Amino acid sequence: MEIEDLQTFVVVADAGGVSAAARRLGLSKSIVSRRLFRIEAELGTQLLVRTTRGAALTEAGETFRDHAARAVAELDSAREAILPDGDLRGRLRIAMPLTFGPTHFASVLAQMARRHPRLHIHTSFSDRFVDLIGEGFDCAIRVGYLPDSNLIAKRVGPLSGKLLASPSYIEAHGTPQRPEEVPRHQAVMQGTEAWQFVDGDRIVSVQPQGSFKADNAAALATAAAAGLGIGWLPDCITHDFIADGRLVPIMTAHPPPEAAIHVVRPPGRHPSRKIRVLTQMMADHLTQSPEFWGR
Repeated sequence: MEIEDLQTFVVVADAGGVSAAARRLGLSKSIVSRRLFRIEAELGTQLLVRTTRGAALTEAGETFRDHAARAVAELDSAREAILPDGDLRGRLRIAMPLTFGPTHFASVLAQMARRHPRLHIHTSFSDRFVDLIGEGFDCAIRVGYLPDSNLIAKRVGPLSGKLLASPSYIEAHGTPQRPEEVPRHQAVMQGTEAWQFVDGDRIVSVQPQGSFKADNAAALATAAAAGLGIGWLPDCITHDFIADGRLVPIMTAHPPPEAAIHVVRPPGRHPSRKIRVLTQMMADHLTQSPEFWGR
């Protein structure tokens, strides 16, 4: 039984269908289907039931999927163990934020690809929180405060931010002086998130209110500069806005607590060498411009 066939079956099982698996693997649907057919023919049993929505595992398929996934993982570990030092190959599927990824992190991926020409890097840029396990990602770069989850996170750098407003908003509405005054103002925000601020030796959490919402920090900075409301925004997005006076820091006596940049991965005993190398490269990259990220 070919290892590529096993790998393909695991991806199809996790993706819920041939089409989704083909997109993840960067293969045609015909190749994926052919590999599945070979496995089922060799085992002499049906592993998947094709449906209008994709594919569902049979009872035999569920059992075989767990064994196949372990075998693929063990083989990947064995391959890594015998590779020359520094040599990486295979596929690395990464989720990165759209706000920061193309402008601030893509250079790390390009550098990694140059160093490891046999490594296939597939990156998805989106500001939504992707389901790493359900969508088949090896890891993700997460920026800000991490929600509780079973994912394993490695901090690679800090992220500082400020509460900001435009001069026109300040002139029309004033500014909050204490955290509890924040909900009385219009805010530009991602959704229904809470904002945190330092008040002496404690962290105060407040619920901002506003009619302008976006899942992209650059869009929120533009909205705040247009006078639509106050915004909690990361420094790496707002340097130019502050420099040219479009945004002004407010409530500086109560700064937000420092957030962070993390590499997160699905739970497991050990990260692959590909993820370890990416994590170290990200940490090195973030130390090269400490003032930009808030060190």
